[in-house]
Amino acid sequence: METPVPTPARRPVTVAAVAAAVLLVDQATKFWAESALTDRAPVEVLGEFLRLRLLYNPGAAFSIGSGSTWVFTVLAAVAVVVIIRFAARPQPTSRAVALALLLGGASTHLLDRLFRDPGFARGHVVDFIDYNGWFVGNVADIALTVGVAMIIVLTVVSPEPDPGAGDQAQAGRSA
Repeated sequence: METPVPTPARRPVTVAAVAAAVLLVDQATKFWAESALTDRAPVEVLGEFLRLRLLYNPGAAFSIGSGSTWVFTVLAAVAVVVIIRFAARPQPTSRAVALALLLGGASTHLLDRLFRDPGFARGHVVDFIDYNGWFVGNVADIALTVGVAMIIVLTVVSPEPDPGAGDQAQAGRSA
């Protein structure tokens, strides 16, 4: 059963609180990773399947486009604006939480791109969670993945009504 649509006063608070929590936890864990994992061999958590290993990623997932860091800065900024616009619309709490996870993840990646070395709008994202050597990520990546998965599931389970569908049906009857 879908949760009721939150009141307009609560929805922005929910989105802001979840997004801020993602941002704070992500940045705190990156700070910890830089202080605890610099110049250190990978730390096994679950054998080789899950390790902690510090990397600085100039690109996107799997270090794709590492020579185009400024492009990812622009894309992250656009994503933040688009997510804020979607999150401001009336919707069920579950969808607002999913958007908040996306907003938190995109915002913290944007901050990394803007303010981390090697310089403004060219910063590298701090990654430290190594998944069996397949890829290395961070808390923001987890939030982004969960947010996208939630949006997909919510779209399949309870798609949003098409706002123009009623107008089209009405136009068909009057013709």
